[in-house]
Amino acid sequence: MNRPATLLGGTALAVLMTFTASPSLAQVPVDTAAEAGPQETIVVTGSRIRRDPLDQSSPVVTLDQSSLAQTGLSSVADILQRLPSASGGLNSKVNNSGNLGNPPDGGGVGAGSAEIDLRYLAAKRTLVLVDGLRFVNGTSASGIPATVDINAIPASMVERIEVLQAGASPLYGSDAIAGVVNIITVAQQEGLRASAQYGAFRQGDGDTFNADVSYGIKGETTNLVFGASYVKQDPVRSGDRAISRFPNPGQTSCTDAIGGCSSAAVNGRFLTSFGNQTISNPPNAHPTLADLRPFTSADRFNFAPFNYLLTPSERYGAWLSFRQELSDSVNFRVKALYNRRNSQNQAAFEPLFIGPDAGNGAGSLFDTLSFDATNPFNPFGVTLESGLNPNGTSNGRTPNYSFVARRLVEAGQRTFNQRVNTMSATATLDGSFDVGNHKWFWDLNASFGINDAHQSFTGNVRADRVAQAIGPIANCTAPCVPLNLFGGLGSITPEMLDFIAFTERDKSNQQLYDYTANLSGDLLDLPAGPLGFAVGYEHRIQIASFTPDPIVAAGLGADIPAQPAAGRYHVDEVYGEVRVPILKDTPFFYSLEFDGAARYSRYSISGSKTTFTATGLWKPIEDLLFRGAYTTGFRAPSLGELFGGRSRFDLPVVDPCTSDASGQFQTNATVRANCIATGVPADGSYAEPPGQLPVITQGNINLKPETSRNITFGAVYAPLWARNSGFASNFSIEANYYDIRVKKAIGVVDPNLTLSNCAVRGDAASCALVVRTKNGFVNQISGTLQNLDSISTRGIDVTALYRTPETGIGTFGLAANASWLLHYVLTASNGFVVIDRRGTERGSPDQAFPKFKGNATIDWSLNDTIAASFTGRYIAGVTEVRDPFSTPIVTNRLNSRFYGDVQLTFTPGFAQHRFAFTIGVNNVFNQDPPPCFSCSLNNFDPTTYDVPGQFGYARISYKM
Repeated sequence: MNRPATLLGGTALAVLMTFTASPSLAQVPVDTAAEAGPQETIVVTGSRIRRDPLDQSSPVVTLDQSSLAQTGLSSVADILQRLPSASGGLNSKVNNSGNLGNPPDGGGVGAGSAEIDLRYLAAKRTLVLVDGLRFVNGTSASGIPATVDINAIPASMVERIEVLQAGASPLYGSDAIAGVVNIITVAQQEGLRASAQYGAFRQGDGDTFNADVSYGIKGETTNLVFGASYVKQDPVRSGDRAISRFPNPGQTSCTDAIGGCSSAAVNGRFLTSFGNQTISNPPNAHPTLADLRPFTSADRFNFAPFNYLLTPSERYGAWLSFRQELSDSVNFRVKALYNRRNSQNQAAFEPLFIGPDAGNGAGSLFDTLSFDATNPFNPFGVTLESGLNPNGTSNGRTPNYSFVARRLVEAGQRTFNQRVNTMSATATLDGSFDVGNHKWFWDLNASFGINDAHQSFTGNVRADRVAQAIGPIANCTAPCVPLNLFGGLGSITPEMLDFIAFTERDKSNQQLYDYTANLSGDLLDLPAGPLGFAVGYEHRIQIASFTPDPIVAAGLGADIPAQPAAGRYHVDEVYGEVRVPILKDTPFFYSLEFDGAARYSRYSISGSKTTFTATGLWKPIEDLLFRGAYTTGFRAPSLGELFGGRSRFDLPVVDPCTSDASGQFQTNATVRANCIATGVPADGSYAEPPGQLPVITQGNINLKPETSRNITFGAVYAPLWARNSGFASNFSIEANYYDIRVKKAIGVVDPNLTLSNCAVRGDAASCALVVRTKNGFVNQISGTLQNLDSISTRGIDVTALYRTPETGIGTFGLAANASWLLHYVLTASNGFVVIDRRGTERGSPDQAFPKFKGNATIDWSLNDTIAASFTGRYIAGVTEVRDPFSTPIVTNRLNSRFYGDVQLTFTPGFAQHRFAFTIGVNNVFNQDPPPCFSCSLNNFDPTTYDVPGQFGYARISYKM
């Protein structure tokens, strides 16, 4: 049937090229270009109106199947995160479970998930679509994220991925502030396609195996495609790389002056009125006061080598696409997928802190416990009294200890196992009809998605059982077993553990119900072309819940506290778009057009919002295109941000009130006076080195939508003379400038700023957010979400492609993709602070803001038999602030990195080019990531840099 193409997506010059991500830019095959010729109209990501792909009004980067395969990576998200315009995001190098707790946004740690973050604006401000429709958000049984887990989409299902590098709220609704990632799935295929790949790091770890298979049946009016994917990734352990063996870069011992090792030592730390002590000769089944000795830095625990650099994961999924032509003008399509993820995160043995200065926060029972004098393992001969009732109020007795800390090595490492099931189904009716001389197109879509996650956590202990086991011996009757926390490593018996330990079981669930209707076509013919339009309606329901283990919800767990959260909302939206051609085929105006769109959204919780965009496109000559756009956008608060339960985030931060050398208590009289006024002991006895301080996080039902303004300008030069002269088969250059401002950004008052404002300025509002114990320790810092930040960022993206014609020695290509960050300023905490992020490393939560990132690929192919490529990936250096309170401020330079990837493919002619054999090495120059002191774990930024080591792989693929 002779009907217009209905492809989703494209590029600025889709006929000439498809810009791809790192490590290469891929060319659209010639036959595809011919099919989408100048007279064809297609739906392009960034517009709802069918148009000539030569006249794309928005900057789009496209990754096709060949460019995905060329990376040697098993995760689509990892490939997307290599885009220079991307700024990382959650991935399998992030191992924060049990190390940092739940971040303030209510999304949980997202263990095992993968995200895409464009423009350094956080993944929640990048909208992810599948075939132009929304996909259910992911979850990992630790909260309610606002983002799609890209690992939930089977790789064999992906036909290509289109990344719109511009705001698009008027077209797609909430979340599209930084841009849109549109994953296009396979709709038709003939025969079998299959591939299998195995890879590993040179050090002999991180083994990865992935296999994809799909089969398609193409009939006259029917298309059926189904497939499956499997990925298994083994871990890389922190102890197996030099950069991550200690808490700080370059550290060789816990006695190093830099500190960083934990007070929760394997033999314990007992900070009491008797002194700062530990056990002398462990294990000791009957510790006495005479058996104790002073605690030193050498006794601290090095937790660093017990983490993962690369987390283990297993994913398998199956999918189906069925499309039937019901008539010449009506089609029906059904898509379905199922994906299962089994992943794991790991942390060092549980650090058990008990006492009024333990800093568990969030009303933890552990902060109130006392060690009774009758407990047979209490070496002090008197009750270690907290002075607190179980609810945290004073019990009238005088406290005589600060805290008891013990690393529970006998309980084994903390291991977090996630089991995540994702299911999605979509039904679409689409068709066309004639209105006069014009054809109008319509489609109706119904989508359902569910993401269901369960997590089991081993190594946790119960506060109520510990309270019984260290309390009066008369109250510890069977099954209670008295607990020996003072006898050192080996003193906790299996019977003791059986009584206090439990396996924590958490779960979370997200559901999406989405119904859309769209109509587009041409209204009338103008002198310069048809007046195009598109209108549509969407009704969406989102439901989510997070259910922590009942013991944790009751505040009785020793690890990260968490409260249940649940919520739902619905939204109704209408949009309209118009394309107005103004001039065509006149001097200096080969074409000139105006595009505009507006969208009205009404949320059941967050209120209503209208956004709009205005775009101009001018081609003075056929080979040169200029475009510009002004767009307003918004992001409605996510369910996690609205309903997130009370939890804790352990943020690495310096307390200016400590008498340790890192603080200002001893050197600044104003700071000393302000700190004393908030309860810090005047004698300077509070002298803790830098570490993690508890930020108590919570959602806020009163949050308002974020708003944004996005300005873009761009130009594309794709000269016909270059192809006609034989100089190139493809040659083009594209440059785009963006300027984005986000207002009312949802966040928390920066805890560093809170502590500084209280200590340095004596700000009463800031001091009210900090709760200290009688001994000066920070028990908690308030971190309730608010609309209080604004973000301003500007930059330039450049892409270029050159490919030679066929020669006697093959075809050569050069492709490049680069991004310059010109400006990035965060105005935080209701204007209290302005931070220039450009060229810096933020640290926890990890994020580098390099001024420049770029990828370039040189490739060569001969007779469709041999192909080779080299890709270079460059990341400019950044600076991190190690100590913001020092004079002068102590910084650390993270030098630039250049990664090299090589690949060689052989497709033998004797097998009719059906088989392809590929070998490759990523990070061929064996570059280590630059060391980072403020990063949350493993001493490098996993959102920006590769795991240390060369990664080699081999792949065999087949195509019928």
